[in-house]
Formats: sequence, C-alpha cells, structure tokens
Amino acid sequence: MTVPQYAPRSPGRAPSPVELRPGGGSDSPSNIIKRYDNIIKSPEDKRDYRGLKLSNHLKVLLVSDPTTDKSAAALDVNVGYLSDPDEVPGLAHFCEHMLFLGTQKYPEENEYNKFLSEHGGSSNASTSSDHTTYYFDVLPQHLGRALDIFAQFFISPLFTEGATGRELSAVNSEHEKNTSSDTWRLDQLNKSTADDNHPYHKFGTGNRDTLERIPRERGIDVRQELLKFHQKWYSANIMTLIVVGKESLDDLEGIVVKLFSEVEDRGVTAPTWPEHPFPPHLRKKRAYCCPVKDLRSLSIDFPIPDTRKHYKSGPGHYLSHLLGHEGPGSLLAALKHRGWCNSLVGGTRIGARGFGFFGVQVDLTEEGVKHIDEIVELVFQYISMLRESGTQRWVWEEQRDLMALEFRFKDAQDPRTMAAGHVHLLQEFPMEDVLSAYYLMTDWRPDLVDEMLKMLTPENVRVGVVAKCFEKKCTQIEPWYGTKYLQEDIEESLLKRWESAQPTSELHLPPPNEFIPTNLALETSPDPTKDGIAPVIIKDTPLMRLWYKRDGEFQLPKSFVTLDLVSPLAYSDPVCCNLTSIWVLLLRDSLQQFAYSAELAGLRWSVGNAKYGLSIAIDGYDEKQHVLLEKIMEHLVNFHVDPARFKVMKESHIRAIRNFEAEQPYQHAVYQQAMCLSDLVWTRCQLLEAAHSLTPEQLTEFTMLLMRRVHVEGLMFGNLTRERALEVADSIEDKLPKDATPLLAQQLLLYREIEIEKGSWFLREIENSVHKSSCASVYYACGVRRVRQNVVLELLAQALSEPCFHVLRTQEQLGYIVFSGIRRSNGVQGLRVIVQSDRHPAYLEDRIENFIRRSQEYLENMTEEEFLKHRSSLAAQKLEKPKRLATRASQMWSEITAQVYNFDRMHVEVEELNTVTKDELLEFYKKHISPKSLERQKLSVYVVSTAEGGAGNKEASEENDNETLQPTKITDLVDFKSRRRLYPNPLPFINIPRKGAHCKL
Repeated sequence: MTVPQYAPRSPGRAPSPVELRPGGGSDSPSNIIKRYDNIIKSPEDKRDYRGLKLSNHLKVLLVSDPTTDKSAAALDVNVGYLSDPDEVPGLAHFCEHMLFLGTQKYPEENEYNKFLSEHGGSSNASTSSDHTTYYFDVLPQHLGRALDIFAQFFISPLFTEGATGRELSAVNSEHEKNTSSDTWRLDQLNKSTADDNHPYHKFGTGNRDTLERIPRERGIDVRQELLKFHQKWYSANIMTLIVVGKESLDDLEGIVVKLFSEVEDRGVTAPTWPEHPFPPHLRKKRAYCCPVKDLRSLSIDFPIPDTRKHYKSGPGHYLSHLLGHEGPGSLLAALKHRGWCNSLVGGTRIGARGFGFFGVQVDLTEEGVKHIDEIVELVFQYISMLRESGTQRWVWEEQRDLMALEFRFKDAQDPRTMAAGHVHLLQEFPMEDVLSAYYLMTDWRPDLVDEMLKMLTPENVRVGVVAKCFEKKCTQIEPWYGTKYLQEDIEESLLKRWESAQPTSELHLPPPNEFIPTNLALETSPDPTKDGIAPVIIKDTPLMRLWYKRDGEFQLPKSFVTLDLVSPLAYSDPVCCNLTSIWVLLLRDSLQQFAYSAELAGLRWSVGNAKYGLSIAIDGYDEKQHVLLEKIMEHLVNFHVDPARFKVMKESHIRAIRNFEAEQPYQHAVYQQAMCLSDLVWTRCQLLEAAHSLTPEQLTEFTMLLMRRVHVEGLMFGNLTRERALEVADSIEDKLPKDATPLLAQQLLLYREIEIEKGSWFLREIENSVHKSSCASVYYACGVRRVRQNVVLELLAQALSEPCFHVLRTQEQLGYIVFSGIRRSNGVQGLRVIVQSDRHPAYLEDRIENFIRRSQEYLENMTEEEFLKHRSSLAAQKLEKPKRLATRASQMWSEITAQVYNFDRMHVEVEELNTVTKDELLEFYKKHISPKSLERQKLSVYVVSTAEGGAGNKEASEENDNETLQPTKITDLVDFKSRRRLYPNPLPFINIPRKGAHCKL
C-alpha cells in the first residue's frame, strides 16, 4: 500500500468558481537570479514553459497557455510533519489549515475562498511527511488578484486566536474521520513500529490531545508554536511555485516576481533523513494486524535508500515492472494458480527525502492466509530468478520506449492538476527535467538494478499480515489509532529457507509486449462528424446500436470505445444482481494475463456492471484496440466458470458487501438516500442473503440466458474511420449467440425516481456502530431535469457553496466534512447538504436549516454585481473544455445512456443561464428550498453513531433545538415507495428513434 498523503482540507466540497489581472511587476535582473528556457516538453504539448530562480531563491515554473479556460497555481514548502516539534505532533498539518484563515493584507477569514467561489475557482492543500502543498484554480482574468491573496499566506498569516481555537476542531474531526480507516491505521502502524528516535515514528495529522490538551498541560502556547514553525520553515529558499495562465511568459513573470519576491528567504536547509527508520535490528520482523474491514493482505517490505537521483536509469522501475507483472510466468500468475491471491502490487515508494521502501503487496484469498510463508518463499524464488537471469537490456528498452511514447502523446492535464502534480517535482529534479523526469530514461545502468536486488534479501525483510482471523493473536495496541497488532521476530529456520529459495520453471521473464503500437498516424480521410458536435448512429439493428464520431479536437492517435450490454435480467432480482457482479469479477480475472500487456502499452480497459447490465470501455492508442475488444467479447459470449475461481470471487463479492458497513457515515447517508428515492433497488441485506447459496452452475446458466436477452449500444470516438468502426461493430454483433432474441422497447426503458409530495418532509434514520462520527444529509428535491431548471439550480448551488462551507465548517465547526451541491439521479435533481460530525444528526439538521433560512437574506442582499459574478463564473465553468479525449467521450456517452441526447449541452445551457435574473433565482429558492415554502419536498437522512463516544449514546433532545415541525419517518421502504408517484423520464433534446423500435409489440 502506498503511503497516503493527508486528506485535502475539504473532501467532497463542491468546486467553487475562480481572477487573473495582468501585473506589471518588476522585471529588474535584481529580482531574478536565473531563467530557464530549456525545459524538455512533449512535441505534442502546446504550452510554453519558463523556469525562474528569484532573488529570494524561490524556484518558479511559469506555464503560458493562451487557450486555457482556467488558470492555476501551486506552492510547495519542502517541509512536512517529520519536522513537527516533538512536543506538538500535527503542527505542520495544523499550520496548513490555519494559513487559509486570514493574513495582514486580507484579514477576513474567508476572503480567499469567497474570492475563488465568486470567480470560478476552488482550492485545497495537503501535508505529507516532507512536503506541504497549497493549490487553487480560478478564471483566467482573475489570476492576478487570486495570486495576491495566495502570496500573503507565505508572507504574513495572522493565526488569530479565535481561528486557531475553531480550526483545531476541524483537525480533530479530520483525525476522528480517519480512526476507523484501515488505510490510515496501517500507515500509522508502520510508522509506530519504526525506530523511536527517527522522525518517521511520529503521528502526523494531530488531534485535540496533541494540539490543545497536552500542550496546555505543559504550558505550551500552540499559537506561538504555529508562528515559530511558520517563521522557521516557511522560507522562500525551500519553496517552489508553479503558475499556469493565459498570459505570455513575460506577463506571468511580471506578476509572479512582484508578488512572490516579498516571501522572506530565511536561508533554511530543507531537512533530509539519510538514516533509515528501520535499521537492521528492526528487520527480519513479522507483524500481524487486525483490520476494521474484513481485509486480507500481505506486505513484504525491504528498506532501501531514496532512489530518485537515479531517475534517468530507473532501477526501481525495472524491478517494479517485473515483480508487479501480471502476465504469463509472473509471480501473480503463480499465486493465482495456487488459489492464494487475487491481485498484487510491486514497487518502490519514498518514505521521505533520504529513505524509501521496495515492497510487494498481495491481496490474499481465504486459502492464501494459510500459506503466508510459502508466498514469501515464492517472492524470493522470483527474486532469485531475476538474479540468475541477469538484468536484461531488452526489458529496460521496452519500458523506456513505452514511457517515451506515453510522454509524447500524454493527455493534457487541467491547470490545477498540472500545477499541484508537478510543484513538488521542482524540489527534486533539475528545472529542465521537471516535466519529463518520470518518463524519459536515457541511462542503461544494470549495476544499479543489481545493487537494488542485493537489498531484497531475507536479512532485510519486514513482513506484515492483515486479517480478521489474527485478532486473538494481536495483543499489542498502536497508541494513536488503537490498532490491534503483534510484531515478532521471524524464525531463523524460516529465514534460511527463504535464503536458499531457487528459481523454478514456473517463474520466468514476461514475453515481449505485442500490444506496443506501431502505427501512430492520424486519420486524414474526410469525415462529416470530425468538425461536428454530436456523434451519429451508423448501425441500428434489433440487437445493436452504434454511435460514431471522428475526433477533430485532440488530434492524437487514440480513441475511446465503450459498449453497454443492456439486459433486464441483470438486475431482475437479488440473485441475478449478485450473479452479474460475480460474472464481472471472473471476467476481469480471466482476462488479466492477456490484457495486462495491453495496459502496459497504453490501452486502459474496464469491464463493469450496473443496474442495466454490463459495460466495457477501452481507451488509448487506437491501432490494436479491436484485438483487445474482440478478446473481451469472446470471453463474455463463451464464458466458462472455473469452480475454484468462482469460490474465490464469490467470497470476495460477499466480503465487499459486508465491508460497506465500515465506510464513512456520509457514504451511508448517500446510500440510504438512493434507497429511498430509486424506484427499484435491492438492499445490501437482500443481496447478502441471496449471495450465499450461489453456485457455478447457476452462473453458467445465467450467462447463457443473459447473452441471449441483450441489446448492445456503443460509442466509438477518436482517431478511427467510419469503416473501421463498422467492422468492429459487425464483429461484435457476429459474436452474439445466433439464437439471441432482441429486446422490446419497454425492456429498454430507464428506471425512474420516487416523487416526494409537495409540502412534505420525510426522515430516514439508521445506526452505524463502526465510526464515532454521525452524519446528516438533507435533500431538497427540485423536479425533473430541464434546461432552465438545470441552470437555475446550478446557479443557486454555486451561490450557496462557499457561504455554506464558511458558516457550517469554518465558523460553527460542525465537522471536517461539509458538502453542499447538486444530486442528480434518474433524470431528477435537487440541492443536497451533508455534514459529518460528532454531534447528533438532529442538531446538524437544525444548523443546516438555520443556514438555509438565512440564505434568503443573503440572496436578497446580494448586489447585482455579485450576482453577475456568480453567473459568469458558472458559465465559464460550464464552457470549460475537456482536456482528455476520454472526458469528451464520457460527456457524449452520458447523453446517450440518459437518452436525452443534448450533445451541445454546455452551450445550450449557458445561453439559457445568461438570461437568468436574480429575481428568478430568489423565486426558485423560495419555491424549492425555503422553509416557508408550501411546495418544498424534503428528505433527511440521519446516520447515528452507536460506537463508544458516538452521538447515539447521547440524548438527542439535548442536541435538537427544533421541536416544532416533525418529519414523517420512513421505516418501511417498500411501503413508502409503493404509495408515491414516479417522476417521468426527461424528454429527449432531439428526436432519436427509440431503441427496440424494430421489435413490434
């Protein structure tokens, strides 16, 4: 498992809308030490780049993109929680939270988020072991002002007493959210079992104890510690900055130099940790751990040095590729053959500057848990085979060529992702290599591979086993998360056995990759769809409909193919629903060896299932897509059940249903809301009950039936001709069983949504015993999706997003997770507010309703200028062009699957949006959202924690101020739904013949 970065400050928060003002900053040489104009970029990359080193030693990468519809910036400070003072764990993370809450120049707590919200933007930040990263995006014309506010975080933050006290609650709430997450628990267990004297041993997020109670008992002023930490480490010489804008490089340089030259250079040295946190006396260890969810995994870790300096030769990449391979002769193939494993990940990961890990993580089957020592032995047999084979130049060259190909035809990243994803690389690599560092390998260094292989020995190994069955064995308690574990020495006899592991004929190097594309030419033949907006139907038979469009926008040798195999059998009852899910798991499993090479060669593929049936998607280089697609279809149509793998996948499926219980409370709220509002939905309890008795014979019969009662609808979009698309479509239809019966039109209708009657308020309340946090979700239904209603609702959500977060999260500190936004499902939409907190949901709803009530005054007092800012901000966001071909394809496909066909939705809706007035917005609020409305349709969901310390153990009446109106409780879902009407499906935007029309009633 890779080490998780700290969660962003506001997960799930609706992106707020974003300003760029050309600044005429000083261009004097005294403010710039060096310019870099030799940055290596892809030949397909249309952006311009320039590196700077300012006089305060801040490193900057400027990115000029005249076509961008968003601007963005990211700043990285080369320090993280490993540099926390010993007596105040979590201080770096707390500092990251506090920087957003006011500066000397901009003292208002929500100035930054309010500005971004009004100007099409959003922001976030994260703290890791040795980095703290801040980033935002904004509409291009407002970049200058946004950068001015942003720069002040690093020049003169206030850290006011009031904000410090309140934001501490958010940090504590964030920690509480993580306490039942196995990812966080296992990550901290790894740290807590490290050398006590190494900073890696620390607890990084912090909580109320470490940031308030203990410091107070020791006479430590945490606000003063924050100021000291910022004063010491927030130094320009260990910061890097990336700014992406519409302006020319010269103009961007002027803005950045003027604003960021003011950041003080304190001459600090970024810390490094060349000593490993797991010295020899902490190796040769085995740890058992009891998880919260029913997980089973094995990690085999080897401490290694930081290998990033060898990025031009990639020794870690070479070994990751081989140990993590999934094709014939691989470690995974051997483990699956024995029935011990479902998946495997191998590779290097960095702990912090100076040290790293090479690891193999294995997802275990029930049988695999009984064979831990043999699995580790197989890993050492594979390593022994690698040593004996010697480092192969052809393997390295194949990797080098594939990575260079990926770099050449890399999809453009949106500005925020680009800035946030590259800003820490400026700390690690020379300026000219910052874009290409992980793609272009030039140095063949087998000696470095051999050097790393020498470290992968039983003498250096640390083994971790995670499974519920070890609970009794686990007698130790990790202090921060309370994880039960046991760490012990590995027996010498076992170490000797692993030491003498020899290669076997079963394990061998992968064959050369046959999926590497050779034809990368763009199609040049004329095609009427190339410059159009909408795809066209080029095949329409009783069994299949195919949509097609040539790409004229991205100009890459790639295409996107997606197919839906729709069948009423797939979701007809809980048994069929389970069988569809297990079928998909077995399909992926059986395709793994063949398709892994395609994945390595840039062909992403997926097979999934939903209510309507199965879906297949392939995205990447177009030349060999048909080979992979035909193989997938063959597996589907001629499916054979392997009873041994069926048993494994059935158990995995049942475990996944059960494990939902341990998901976050807000996810349970979202699930319960769908249960109340979806016309037909099988509950987890129903699925679980039906799953236990399933047999391989049932699945065989089910797949034969389903493939004979199916309608295939597909989209092919990209660098391919109509003729090629039709050839592929014909071959797919030819593969369908000859005795397949076409579906009727009414078997292809979409599911519908339950209509809550006007003026009503319903409440669904459930309990959760896993998490201490509870959750309230409040949904205000606004009817069927139509163009005008869509944009007015979006505008309302846009206007209320930042105030909602500021009031409920920043001011009232109800919890870390505060979300407001639009819920859309089955063609129906509404406004939803979610708060996850340690308070009772009844109290949370009261505070949500209080905010909603006060929103009327906020909307009424909004100036015309503010209203127009929100409107233009939303319009700009809607007109934002996709950066990837697959994203554009997904937009088209969502119109097709929803059967609405509004392929020019963004322009149609923006045209409508531009005529919406403030009065109309207010009227919409008063009709659908206001507590005074007699037409309001409201559904509340409470997830009440019954865990120790949870709100379910407190008196709800103490938490709830609202004793007047009482909701109607939903206790029987079937009864509730059987007494309500269904909303109609949305009307199609254009007239498209209904699927199944070929089949007469």
